[in-house]
Amino acid sequence: MRYSFIIPLKEINDYIRETIGEILKIQRDDYEIIIYPDKAGAEIWPKTRQISTGHMGPAAKRSLAIRDAQGEILIFLDDDSYPKENFLEKLDKDFEDSGVTAVGGPAVTPKNDSFEQKVSGAVFLSSLSGGFPERYTPLGGKKLVYDWPSVNLSARRKSFIAAGGFNSDYWPGEDTKFCLDIINKLNGKILYDPELIVWHHRREGFFRHLKQIAGYGLHRGFFAKKYPETSLKLKYFIPSFFFLFVVIGFFASALFPNLWKLYAIGWFFYFLALVKSFLDISRREKNILAVLSSIYFIFFTHLVYGARFIQGFIFTKELRSKLR
Repeated sequence: MRYSFIIPLKEINDYIRETIGEILKIQRDDYEIIIYPDKAGAEIWPKTRQISTGHMGPAAKRSLAIRDAQGEILIFLDDDSYPKENFLEKLDKDFEDSGVTAVGGPAVTPKNDSFEQKVSGAVFLSSLSGGFPERYTPLGGKKLVYDWPSVNLSARRKSFIAAGGFNSDYWPGEDTKFCLDIINKLNGKILYDPELIVWHHRREGFFRHLKQIAGYGLHRGFFAKKYPETSLKLKYFIPSFFFLFVVIGFFASALFPNLWKLYAIGWFFYFLALVKSFLDISRREKNILAVLSSIYFIFFTHLVYGARFIQGFIFTKELRSKLR
């Protein structure tokens, strides 16, 4: 067996039904699908095994692939994501290089997502709003990266075993730790392939979007302290600088009126950054209303991520996933 799709989930749902259906459109016989619900359902699909896990987090479920998977290459997806039909053809070529340990590609918002989901996805399509647009839309050429989300991450099974799988202490963030282990423990390489596309449904609604962002910010702030090799990057700190500018600048300007002009200049440059984000996003998302709405989301995304990053970096002594 060449490939094993590994998909953790809480329970059988409409997303996983769609995901399995899309994977099965790949007309090849060298792959299997393993899904890990808390409790297996009665539905049966070709090439698919359901393995009950009981209550445990996504990282721990993915690591069960060490025990269960037969494929040489493990393909990690979320239950609300599915690959493009040429996905395995791209992986065939990417893993021809024996020096490549893992491969990641963009997780693109499906065209049939709702308006609110498209708005949430649009936030990530500019480097000034989401930081890494190549994670959400095909950009540039193949390159080596130091970190990649597990929604579209494939790795050699032997390397996954050697790294000890995913660290179930963290979620989100288990993928960052795994990628760090690939680089540090295994001296391996992680390849970004812009043509290795997975479609990924976004969070629907403003507050669900911000809840996801809050988790990202908290974990990245903690990782910047605990795993500085890949997380102590200036880019990750910028939203926190903005958060401090908004809060401290407001009160400082109220106490010292002469500072209002400097505060206003800072807001002017932020406005220019939003204009740049709007132009970036509008080249990749054609729904102009979704693009306009994303600007509102971006502002609060920066504030929430920045605040939670500070919490993780300064105030969090230890971080453990509630879904261990």
